[in-house]
Amino acid sequence: MFTGIIEELGEVLARDDRADSARLVITGPRVTADAGHGDSIAVNGVCLTVVDVGDGRFSADVMAETLHRSSLGDLAVGSRVNLERAVAVGARLGGHIVQGHVDGTGQIVARTPAEHWEVVRVALPTALARYVVEKGSITVDGISLTVSGLGTETHGSWFEVSLIPTTRELTTLGTSPVGAAVNLEVDVLAKYVERLLAGDR
Repeated sequence: MFTGIIEELGEVLARDDRADSARLVITGPRVTADAGHGDSIAVNGVCLTVVDVGDGRFSADVMAETLHRSSLGDLAVGSRVNLERAVAVGARLGGHIVQGHVDGTGQIVARTPAEHWEVVRVALPTALARYVVEKGSITVDGISLTVSGLGTETHGSWFEVSLIPTTRELTTLGTSPVGAAVNLEVDVLAKYVERLLAGDR
């Protein structure tokens, strides 16, 4: 489990594409400081298992389904990524409950700068729109954010988040351009509530 509070920006050092997966080598001195084989590290919001670790870098295997269902398939050598270690028992839950299980991808459709923050609008799949509420939590590329606006247009649904300077400086979302794909994870509590109300077993 994660909290959506990014610990550092990493960089993809190598990518080895295989028949049904890819192996990524990523630099991240902070998240690898106490990491070992089998530990979990979220990469742009996707929970990956550490295969090898050393010299401030780690490698992880990404299966084909994850490459297709998330933006990790677009990563290349030199790509910057948001990194977070799994939350430790007893640690502060600074963001919200994040599983690292991406529900789908959205697309940045607008960026509106202000004096002290920036509003980012993201188009999201219709199937996920019902789980997103104003002032609720959503995870965008692994970042725990508060939904500041919602709307629907002819092309589909969108939500907005407001980025403070710290988020702009310390995460990839600060520089992601309009048109970029982003990983989305909606609040897991909303999905459980929906299933319970539906009476499914």
